[in-house]
Amino acid sequence: MGKIIAVANQKGGVGKTTTAVNLAASLAATKRKILLIDLDPQGNATMASGINKYEVPATCYELLIEEKSVDEVVQKETTGLYDLIAANTDVTAAEIKLMEVYSREHRLKRALEPVKDYYDFIIIDCPPSLNMLTVNAMTAADSVLVPMQCEYYALEGLTALMDTISKLTSVVNDKLHIEGILRTMYDPRNRLANDVSEQLKRHFGDKVYRSVIPRNVRLAEAPSFGSPVMYYDKSSTGAKAYLALAGEVLRKNSAEKNNSAKAPNSEQVAS
Repeated sequence: MGKIIAVANQKGGVGKTTTAVNLAASLAATKRKILLIDLDPQGNATMASGINKYEVPATCYELLIEEKSVDEVVQKETTGLYDLIAANTDVTAAEIKLMEVYSREHRLKRALEPVKDYYDFIIIDCPPSLNMLTVNAMTAADSVLVPMQCEYYALEGLTALMDTISKLTSVVNDKLHIEGILRTMYDPRNRLANDVSEQLKRHFGDKVYRSVIPRNVRLAEAPSFGSPVMYYDKSSTGAKAYLALAGEVLRKNSAEKNNSAKAPNSEQVAS
């Protein structure tokens, strides 16, 4: 069974879309089947995947309002070699329409059920706010990957996000958990960045990825060329950092599956 990871942070400008796009590309490079879902009406992940958001025939709008299935909205020809469900400003209308329907927070989860076993990973790029689109993502997801800068205000935003995840766990998705916390735009010469990084590791332990995403010019340039950084400049520090992150994600997922296989089920315990 595939794993669904929502890339989310209520604070904007933390490298959320950059992480969703480059993690998807890095995982796809390991020959895994990957689906990237752009759930942000800004459509930045769509453009960074080499797909023109203004010309795309269908987006996650049609998926969320149940006009079309995943197979009917997915884009196959992306620069990152993963499948994509695109987004543009039409997605804003989906949020409005969802407010009028029953069980609106489960629309994305239901839409993905037929294809979850086909993909190894489904990565969802969430909007930088807690709205019905983000709630749909977290209802569908198995886990949440949190990109964050190592600065004071980012810590405050992380606290708010953890509170949100806790509430959603108790209401719509009791299996939702933190996949990991990713330090982005990291500058080791910055004393505050190092202090915040140490606080994160003390508080969250192994939930903090060892991989760190540095400030990198090539990483910032790649989206304007409609490409993940590994296909724009594979020798850049940004490309190497996201490949390392993909390795961590794969190792963690493999360990989780092994532990799940070893765990006794209820019938074994009863016997």
